[in-house]
Amino acid sequence: MKDVVNTTNGEKEETGINNYMKRLLIVLGLVFGLTTVYGGPDKGHKKGRGKGKPTPEQVEAWKAKWEDAKKKRDKKRGDAKKRGSKREHGGAFGKVVRDDAKIKELKEAFAAAAKKLGGKVDRKQWKDATDEEKAALRDKMKASRKEWEAAMKSHRVEVGKRIREIREEFKNNRDKVIDGNDPGE
Repeated sequence: MKDVVNTTNGEKEETGINNYMKRLLIVLGLVFGLTTVYGGPDKGHKKGRGKGKPTPEQVEAWKAKWEDAKKKRDKKRGDAKKRGSKREHGGAFGKVVRDDAKIKELKEAFAAAAKKLGGKVDRKQWKDATDEEKAALRDKMKASRKEWEAAMKSHRVEVGKRIREIREEFKNNRDKVIDGNDPGE
């Protein structure tokens, strides 16, 4: 069904649901636009709200609270520096192994052997070498690497043996202690 409306110039105009919808959308747009402009957050201090310049007592309380927090934070930071990182380091066994004289001696012997095996190739010698000389130098480096690997393997075996000896030496003999206890004591 169509509505007929008289206009000012005498012509008849048809108004349908579309015309009402357009007007409704315009009105709703104005309503939402005005409410969002006036409905924004309150900025600044206004009289009568209890907000304003803080009293000197409040300022002193805030300063004291801030200083206490700072001291607490600094104390925790100092403790953390003393403790080190949060990673759990090994127990006393690692210290026993590090302080062991035989292991120190093995480490020093391997370091000396590795230094001796480290056949350094002079860059000038490499640069001026012919293809046959470069091949010989490569073979020499391969041989020194194999010698180093063999020395490393034997060093690792020796250190492993010593660590097993230390473990056996400091073994916790719980079973003997438990068996030695008299029941009923």
